Amino acid sequence: MPFGAAASGRHLTGPPVVQRSSLREQVAAALRDELMAGRLGAGRHFTVKEIAELYGVSATPVREALVDLAAQGMLVVEPGRGFSVPQFTWDDFVDIVEARSLVIDGIFRRLTGRPAALAPAVAASLRLRADAAVRAARAGRLDVLVGCDRRFWAELGAFAGNHRISDYLDWLRVQYWIFAAGYLRGRDDVARFCWSRHLELVELIEARDQSGVHAMLLAYNQESLEQMSALCGRPLPEPPTGADKASRQQPGQVPPPREADPRPAATQ
Repeated sequence: MPFGAAASGRHLTGPPVVQRSSLREQVAAALRDELMAGRLGAGRHFTVKEIAELYGVSATPVREALVDLAAQGMLVVEPGRGFSVPQFTWDDFVDIVEARSLVIDGIFRRLTGRPAALAPAVAASLRLRADAAVRAARAGRLDVLVGCDRRFWAELGAFAGNHRISDYLDWLRVQYWIFAAGYLRGRDDVARFCWSRHLELVELIEARDQSGVHAMLLAYNQESLEQMSALCGRPLPEPPTGADKASRQQPGQVPPPREADPRPAATQ
């Protein structure tokens, strides 16, 4: 079966459009979208030749793109066979959400005082991103949602004020969707399992409600676990020590900072 048909579950009417101005990045972006939308199922095997023929480009940029994605943990290198889509487990997903929660919590613990107001152009752009994500989520349009959602959070990532943190959060989001989309694809109730409060979050940011933003982000991560737990039939993880209080904070509240541990840090 041709790679395109197996990847998307449908017959392609023509080869995907790949701009030749930056083939390596274009191929990587196209495959990343396929992974996030669940059109490339977990465990799917393919070769450089298959991808090169699918996109109608030479093998060199395809190989570079695949190696890049593998280095980012989005593909698995199989010596002698090519590449495959990683099969993330429920424990992997829990780790992804926990990492995201810890980073977000750390960002807000570092912030002091009320954040600066968003520039009108930034606020308008963020609202457009949020509106697109909300519409896609409520309509259950998974293919559209994964792109809109990622772009919204990437733009919001500037809130961290650290591009390395923003890049890390984006990497976690891609892996989040690789896992989640595999369970969502093909369902007729996708909207039930998709967060759609992007616009509410923007309103809190515009109001410079730092504690409200913090509380909503923590609640969002907890909701992500609860939704996927119900979908996968897996039990919710026990919260780490001290994290249960943070997860029970009401909107508008920020958990108090933890006291310093008097014990010496363990060495690696």
